[in-house]
Amino acid sequence: MTWATQLPTLFRDSSFDAQIDRLFDEAVRAVSRWRSAWEPDCNVYEDANNFYVQLALPGMEPNQIDVQVEHDLLCIKGERKSEPSGDVTWYTHEFTSGPFSCSFRLPSYVEHSKSTATYKQGVLTITFPKYEDMKPRRIMIEAQ
Repeated sequence: MTWATQLPTLFRDSSFDAQIDRLFDEAVRAVSRWRSAWEPDCNVYEDANNFYVQLALPGMEPNQIDVQVEHDLLCIKGERKSEPSGDVTWYTHEFTSGPFSCSFRLPSYVEHSKSTATYKQGVLTITFPKYEDMKPRRIMIEAQ
């Protein structure tokens, strides 16, 4: 099994409530094109020193985004305001607006208390440093 196919089960919140919420949202969207909630595109990756979660949130301000970590669960919520309405004729309207919420289960080898978040050019990046003893280290071989 590749890392990409493991990602949803490893890091997405898989609680029963979250699964029911996603199932309901997908069913409503499939039937009616109504969108009350959406999930931003995301990247999850790591290097030798850090673990990263990135979300594409163009058109939002940092004060519209709430990031919280409780135990090993990262929760990101916010709301993108809708486009102008009223006396407007839409020919296509594909920018998703409204509230969003997504959760990621974090690996046990990251330090939650030292996490940082940056928002640049519409991309939110949350960085979690790895515990020092969990980082890869080189073991020197002694010749005898």
